[in-house]
Order: sequence, then C-alpha cells, then structure tokens
Amino acid sequence: MSQQLSAQTIFENYRSNVYPFLNRMAQKGFVEFNDIIQPVPRTHIADALLILNNKKTRLSNKEQKELEFYLEEFRIINDTNTKISFLKKDQNNRWRTLHIKSPSFSLNADPIIGIGSISENGKTIKQVSNGIDLWGSIGEKKQWGYQLYYRDYTETGEVNHVLNLENPETGRILVGTNNNHQINYSEIRANLSYTWKNGSIIFGKDNMNWGYGENGKIILSSKAPSYPYIRLDYSPFKWMSFNYMHAWLNSNLVDSNLSYNTYTGGVSGDTRILFIQKYFATHSIVFKPMKGLNIALGESIIYSDQLDPGFFIPINLFKIYDNNRSNYSINAGSNGQYFLQISSRNQIKNTHLYASTFIDEIRVSEMFNKLKKRNQLGYTIGGSLTDLFLPYLTMGAEYTRVNPFVYNNLIPAQRYTNYDYSLGDWMGNNFDRKILFVKYTPIPKLNFYARYQNIRKGGAGTIVEQYLAEPQPSFLNNYQKNRKDLFLQANFEWIHNVYLRTSAQWMKEDYTNGLKTNNTSYAVGISFGLP
Repeated sequence: MSQQLSAQTIFENYRSNVYPFLNRMAQKGFVEFNDIIQPVPRTHIADALLILNNKKTRLSNKEQKELEFYLEEFRIINDTNTKISFLKKDQNNRWRTLHIKSPSFSLNADPIIGIGSISENGKTIKQVSNGIDLWGSIGEKKQWGYQLYYRDYTETGEVNHVLNLENPETGRILVGTNNNHQINYSEIRANLSYTWKNGSIIFGKDNMNWGYGENGKIILSSKAPSYPYIRLDYSPFKWMSFNYMHAWLNSNLVDSNLSYNTYTGGVSGDTRILFIQKYFATHSIVFKPMKGLNIALGESIIYSDQLDPGFFIPINLFKIYDNNRSNYSINAGSNGQYFLQISSRNQIKNTHLYASTFIDEIRVSEMFNKLKKRNQLGYTIGGSLTDLFLPYLTMGAEYTRVNPFVYNNLIPAQRYTNYDYSLGDWMGNNFDRKILFVKYTPIPKLNFYARYQNIRKGGAGTIVEQYLAEPQPSFLNNYQKNRKDLFLQANFEWIHNVYLRTSAQWMKEDYTNGLKTNNTSYAVGISFGLP
C-alpha cells in the first residue's frame, strides 16, 4: 500500500477531467481505479497516477503528456521546509495563487472566476461566477484534512427561458431577489477529515455519486444540491472496501405543528418556520475478486421526523431494523432501498462493461405474477470500447430503465429527494433512456464529446396506484412524451484550472397530446476553476 494513503483525505471534485483520464487508463488495464463511489480522495488519484508513471513507456505520447499534467496537480509534495508563495509555481511546477507549507500545516487556495453565455431558441443569458477553492492539511502526520469550495452565480437576461429541470446538472437553490431577468444561486462544499492507514472519517457537505451512468445515475447522483453528512470509508484489504454515510436532507415541507408565532409586529409574517426533518443513511461494500472486476452492493434508507441512533451504526441492517422499530407498520416506517453495481474493465481488451440495479420495492415471491408483482426497480446496462479505429477514440452505448413509482413514497418527507430534486436519476421514474456516445482527444487536454439520446417518459402516477392497484400500472403507463436530442461539446483545460468550453444541443420532444417542440441551445464559457 502506497505511503500516499497515510496523508489527509481531500476529495477531488467529480467534474474534474482527471476522472475520465483514469477511467480510460483502467479500461486499458494500466491501473486499478476504484471510482464506483465519487468523489475520490486526491491521495487515491495520486497513487493511480504514480503507478501509471512507472508504466509510462507503455503509454502513447499524448497519454504521457496528460499524465505529466495531472502529476503536476496531484503528486504529493514531501518537502518538510516551510514555504509561503503567492502566484508562483510549487515544487510540482504547478502555478498556485496561494501556497503555504510547513511540517504541520499546508494550505492551497485559488480564486474561482467564470463568465459564460447560454442561448436557447434565441433567448440568451449571461452567467458570471466567482468564489474560492481551498484545501490543505493539519498535523505533522497530515492526518487531518480540510477543504472548502464556494461559488456564487448570477445569471441575467431571459433567465425564465433556460430551465434546470430535465438535465443532470445540480439543482439550484435561488437566493436573494430574483425575477424573470436575473437569478442568483450558489454552490458550497466543505469537508473536514481524519485519515488513518486504511480508512477515513469525514464531516462535510457534498454529494456522493454511486455507480456508473453516462448521463445520469440511478442510485446516487449530483442532481440534488449538496447536503451535510458524516462519511466513513474503510479498506481492510486491497480487494474489499466499505463505505457508510449519514446525511441531513431538506424535505421542503413545513412542519405546521412546530412552526410558531414570533409576535414581532408583522415583520416577515410574524412566523418562525420549521421544516419536517429528513435524513438519509447508506452503506455499501465493494469486492474485487479479480483484476478488472468490481462487485458492489449496498443499502440505503430515508427516514424523517427525528434522528434515530440505529441508523448511525454503520453495519446495521437498516431495512430490518426499521421494520422492527416501526412495529411493521407502513405508516410508522421509512423508505428503504437496495442496490448493486458490477463493473468489468479490460477483461475484454480496452472495454468497460457495467450494470447497475436499484431496488425500491419488490415482492420476490410474486415478481413474475402479472397480478401481484411490485417490481419497483431501475437498472442501467452499458459499455464502451476505447482506442477504437483511432488512438484515444472511445465509443459506447447505454440503456437505463426506471419503473413506475421508484423514488416515491407514501410519506412525502421520505421521498428519494433533497430540496425536491431527485437523489437518483434526474428523469425521475417511469422512463427509459437509450444513449450512444463518442469521446475523442485529438491533442492532450482537448476533449470532444458527442451524445445522442432517446428518452421515453410516462406519468408519475398516484399514491393509490402505487400501493393499492393490482395489477400495478404498466411501464410507461400514462405515456407523456418521446424526447430525442443530440449534444456536442468541446472542453479544453489550457493550464491547470483554466477551462475553455463550448457546447450545442438540438432537442425534439413529441407529446401524446400532439404538441411538438424543438429546442436549440448553445453555450460558451471560460472559467478559472471547474466549469
């Protein structure tokens, strides 16, 4: 085990370009990279890059240049001398705005500045953003780590014409005064971690992504805004790892019993508003029975009203425990799920194959009974082949299906959401999606991406149908629409943390009521800090 693992746990943003680079290197069999759960600690990324550096003669010139670029960012600096620098290169030859390092403390800080333009059907908005990204370590053994990412966005123009619903982008929590011509929102993530040889515990606010998906993840995604959590990661063996998280979610439901009058003379309605408390707990285990093959399974539960110590026990069986604590009453219970992920890399040369399953509710004994079955589940199957026809050309396909009523629940505060945004797939339930995609890197750090997808969407249904209807409403019942879209993107990381990005999307939607819509959108932007 590398010495890097004894350092602090600092998570790398899931949008970083290093993820697709290491994913592809793992797909070619050059390195083992466990990214079923994201974000991944920077130390794990550094370990993978160092392994690749020892094999760099097997890499193409293009891959070697990208490897050296990422090593400048992630290679651990073991120099024990005290250094303070501003707008200078560090020992890895990486420009840093602020870099402080001593035997017992380190700090790296960069400003975030972005400007962009988004146009949809001729309606244009301008987006500007600013913030800060900082991280570092505390202690001579560097077992304590900390990080803060804050970014404030302001959009002006025809903002009511550009929506943030049916796409995988993180949902917005609007702040301040907003109208049809200006909106303001922010993104904040922060973590404090303690790391030992085989594990770490983190107190933070972030998203956890679980499983694979080309344009959406059915288990855990970053569609919902980030949430505060406690996270535990433990790897007793190289072939096994365990993860646990307990999170605090926002139900967006006012608790009328706990809300009260403030008697402040009519200021802001004389009311103190309290929301129904909502919580989320999940744990999973990943096995690596052979090189290139990962098998992961897990369980999660959403519960409400008040904290329960039973869900703070990482190895507890949440669903069974919840059945006991609720006296097996559906009105007193919680919303539990099971999930599975299988991933195969380079077991077929240069190929990544994967499959995910998310089970919200199922009657195992009746799963093939047309009248009694309750197969409220979703699944994704996909794969890609790299270095196909051309070096650094990747082509792939994926199919996702989520059955009716998945993510929903009898108790509104226990739906699979945060701020009413899905914790899972951004399309919700009762849909399927077919995707074809192509990725190509003609020169180092310049990535071209093309994706075609076809989505069929049915209605959400009612709670009565979900719990009482026999047989259950069929897949794609109350059919709503068929959506087809083509998405093209070019992304270039000129120097570290300076991104140039442009994209175009053509979308056609055919509704069952005869309505047809055609949308064309373009975006272009430059960002210092992740776009």
